[in-house]
Amino acid sequence: MITVLAFLFTLGVLVVIHEYGHYRVAVACGVKVLRFSVGFGRVLWRRQSSPDATEFVLCALPLGGYVRMLDEREGQVPSALVSQAFNRKPLWARASIVAAGPLANLLFAVLLYAAANWIGVDEPKAILGSPVAGSAAERAGLRSGDWVRSISSQGDDWADVESLTDLRWQLTQGALQNRAVQLRVTDRDGRAPRNVVLQLAGLGTAEVDATLVRKIGLGSPFSEPVIGEVKSGGPAATAGLLKGDRVQSVGGVPMSDSQALRDRIRAAVRDGQAQTLNLSVERSGQILLIDVKPRIQRDGDLALGRIDAFVGEPPAMVTVRHGLLEGLSQGLTRTWDISALTVTMLGRMLIGEASLKNLSGPLTIADYAGQSAQQGFTYYLGFLALVSVSLGILNLLPLPMLDGGHLMYYIFEGITGRPVSDLWLARLQRGGIAVLLMMMSVALFNDVARLLGLH
Repeated sequence: MITVLAFLFTLGVLVVIHEYGHYRVAVACGVKVLRFSVGFGRVLWRRQSSPDATEFVLCALPLGGYVRMLDEREGQVPSALVSQAFNRKPLWARASIVAAGPLANLLFAVLLYAAANWIGVDEPKAILGSPVAGSAAERAGLRSGDWVRSISSQGDDWADVESLTDLRWQLTQGALQNRAVQLRVTDRDGRAPRNVVLQLAGLGTAEVDATLVRKIGLGSPFSEPVIGEVKSGGPAATAGLLKGDRVQSVGGVPMSDSQALRDRIRAAVRDGQAQTLNLSVERSGQILLIDVKPRIQRDGDLALGRIDAFVGEPPAMVTVRHGLLEGLSQGLTRTWDISALTVTMLGRMLIGEASLKNLSGPLTIADYAGQSAQQGFTYYLGFLALVSVSLGILNLLPLPMLDGGHLMYYIFEGITGRPVSDLWLARLQRGGIAVLLMMMSVALFNDVARLLGLH
């Protein structure tokens, strides 16, 4: 239920913002707005202050909206109102009205990111767990317990790393741009500083997903290899493990963090049979040797070891919060970065350098909306900003049916001095509908495939 409500709220808010951009600029340019609609289909709610005023409606199908303006191309216009018709306005006014919707979404994203920065959010500290085997992080010499303090793309423009989330975002950008980055790291106590060069070129960035994150090599945030809650009757309880036990080694191999311990437990299967783990455990200042035989859990064709106990302590957290001007500046920067990334990925998908699996549809958006809403208000603001950026950029694509398509018509009109002919308008409209239907079909297919675990 939370997922559905969060999705409907997200869609409703972003549609209102988008259409309000069109509406506000149309009114400022002297265009008469007949209707402001949120949704399509049967009208559920209607408000009109006077017969000559704009009609505001809420409709049954909340999958978009529209602003209907007075226009001689859509019907007869009384002579007294001709000057208020959209088609009679100069080119700059028509272009401004069309561009105002996407720009409203982008401006809204800036404010949402700024609000999240002002409120603040608790995120894992940029202290790394064990790097993924064979990853760029492991090859660079990063180790469990390394605290990443700052990052640079050129070696001279160092920027502080605020959290593990911030680090992941910056490294993802570096991977997509096929460039190396430098990290300044210390140990967990802030001592022994050193520089590390992380080679991110050539990782194969066709898809921006968990696979790319694994290739970079950032696993879970650092967490001590401590046993948490133990399930009664499970392998851990049967072996005598207790909450608070710190696992120092398994089979004589030191455990640097909880990620290394979890990986060792999962891998304790050979030829379909669980293998006994010899644990060296510290408990109340004493060292105990405890043998644990995991149970086997199937994950498709993969057999994994499980001990039915929570492994690891909560990671160290840091509150990321900014002041008024800095928060606004960060919001503007993040909106610009995500816009640029979105355009880059769309371009790479068009020429075949990126997978169409990156396209997401309403099911994925609904799922992420529910997850972010459950994580907290600040996380939901960030999600809402991300979708707002995507909506703004999507509408600026030069496709008929979208605002960007109309802007292309106006560019043609500005260059040639005449509007696009009705014949070409009809042809381009049909082509635009075909492209949009294809994009929607691919996005919906990707949604279903993700839900079924096929992506």
